[in-house]
Amino acid sequence: MNIRTFLGGVAIAAIALPGLAQAETFSLWVRSDGSEFMPKLVDAFNAKGEDKAELQIVPVNELVQKYAIAAAGGSEPDALSLDLIYTPSFAQAGQLKDMTEFAKSLPYYDHLSKAHLTVGTYDGKIYGMPFSADASVLVWNKNLFEEAGLDPDKAPTNWAEVREDAEAVSALGDETYGFYFSGNCGGCNIFTFMPLVWASGGVLFEDEGAKATVTTPQMKDAIEFYRGMVEDGLVPAGSQTDSGSNFFAAFAGGNIGLTPSGSFAIGALNNQYPDLEYGVTYLPGKDGDWSSFAGGDNIVVSAKTAEEKMPAIQAFIEFAYSPEGQKILAQNGSLPVRDDVAEQALEGLDARYMIAAEAMAKGKTPYSPVFNDLINSLNGPWITMLNRAFFADSEDEVDDAMAEAQDEMQSIIDSSR
Repeated sequence: MNIRTFLGGVAIAAIALPGLAQAETFSLWVRSDGSEFMPKLVDAFNAKGEDKAELQIVPVNELVQKYAIAAAGGSEPDALSLDLIYTPSFAQAGQLKDMTEFAKSLPYYDHLSKAHLTVGTYDGKIYGMPFSADASVLVWNKNLFEEAGLDPDKAPTNWAEVREDAEAVSALGDETYGFYFSGNCGGCNIFTFMPLVWASGGVLFEDEGAKATVTTPQMKDAIEFYRGMVEDGLVPAGSQTDSGSNFFAAFAGGNIGLTPSGSFAIGALNNQYPDLEYGVTYLPGKDGDWSSFAGGDNIVVSAKTAEEKMPAIQAFIEFAYSPEGQKILAQNGSLPVRDDVAEQALEGLDARYMIAAEAMAKGKTPYSPVFNDLINSLNGPWITMLNRAFFADSEDEVDDAMAEAQDEMQSIIDSSR
């Protein structure tokens, strides 16, 4: 609550009493992935009759470049809901405002998503605060499990169990496969494959992104896990060239036993494929444990945003963090980013969202100011390595692919510093 809310909002702003801040309007961008929840959140905030957010939705594949160009030319928005992985890059470039004092002043600061805050921090200062969230999970087709003689309500808890379930489903034949992944999609695999490595004790970057750690036993084991299922025909051949177009659609088609996916799939499956019975569980490690990629957006403020707009932007952020705001987000496709109100925000929704929320709360997000060059680039070292290694004919080829990726990643990191 702020003083304007306490004294009556619109009436006070209209009277313009001395010493009271005036209502402000600020510009706000969001990528199109947030087109379901952001307009509803903005409408609810604006309806309070005080500060106003002017929302612009930008196509997801254009937002980063559009913002970079706008920031360079002085036409950037006041605030932006930014894919959290890009926060270190824009902070390093000096294009974001330091939000440390405001963030740490919030009484529920310790309940905000740790993964979002980690990648929102650069050089010890907070430049990005948690806003929207998505988590990677494992989904399985209960109908196919039952047909294969498996317990449809029993989720696999390690790689051996995933493999056993995939074998049983594949044995059904008739173009039915046990497992699916998008084998030529860098973003898909950092989101769904890397948690297998984390859950097994491995990492991808160290020293705040200064060191690449590709050639670890955990990475090798996870690659061989996937490669073994490919070799034995548990994965359809189309996986090798899938750059993400079938990331969701393959499982939704009803002939895939298990696939790593995201929490977004819960709503999509419920709405578009109501007859498909499915389960949701955590992405397991080799011998147990589990992890998740904590995805979504951080909210950031442009470095040149006028100070008089900051109270309005902060009021919007606090509204988004309120139980009401978290409920609006949860009802429209985003997981809560406050763990102390997550259960309240998800009340009345599909119970499987709570599994995804727990996954997100424990999730990780790789930290790198050059994430796009390393991971998301269509010809970058991450997907080049994985595509080559997943479908390799020999273990030597896997080792070569990993070694080359290690060298290229470290070279890109070093050249950016």
